[in-house]
Amino acid sequence: MTLARDEQQAETLLGALRSLARRTTAIFAADGGSPQPFLDALARIPVTLVPARARNLVGQVVASLHAAAATNAPFILYTEPDKQTFFDTHLDGFLAAAARYRDPGIVLAARSDAAFATFPAFQQRTERSFNELCGEIVGEQTDYLYGPFLLNPALVAELADVDASVGWGWRPFLFNRARRRGYRIVSIAGEYACPIDQRGDQERVHRLRQLSENAEGLARSCR
Repeated sequence: MTLARDEQQAETLLGALRSLARRTTAIFAADGGSPQPFLDALARIPVTLVPARARNLVGQVVASLHAAAATNAPFILYTEPDKQTFFDTHLDGFLAAAARYRDPGIVLAARSDAAFATFPAFQQRTERSFNELCGEIVGEQTDYLYGPFLLNPALVAELADVDASVGWGWRPFLFNRARRRGYRIVSIAGEYACPIDQRGDQERVHRLRQLSENAEGLARSCR
């Protein structure tokens, strides 16, 4: 999903997506209301823009994942669009390591302990708490919250049951539904450190909101 609220965000996203385009065969995104110059630049990368199912996070994610699943690719790489360091430094190794697993449902990029320690202290506390809870439910203790992961396209259909109100909780919703359907969930630990410019500890309300949404998504996946 993409949403460029200002010129700085637009340049950050475009730079990251150009890097991603050099390493993948196709990129699908649903935009949340960016200005037209940004959308025109996306098309030149190229990124295939698909209509969001609703003007919210879940509506964007579900639309882009359905578009990717329609290509009949054996796996889909989900990622937020601002992970340029991951794309430049880690993506090739992550994909090579993932290829060693046979028929997994989900392959998570998981932060090592050292990498996790580079994130803001409050974010560490909220995300560590959720990772522990999610591990108890899903049955795999790992880092669920860094961002990028591979998924079997057959799992996209599970998102028909996810409500837009869960926001970021769509991710643990999908992870637990995958496990309940008998798919393997594996993780590949890496040195996915926090970018220097994101190490401030100012986003406490945002992190609390994410914690709440993740917990709600996990709870709904159990129904």
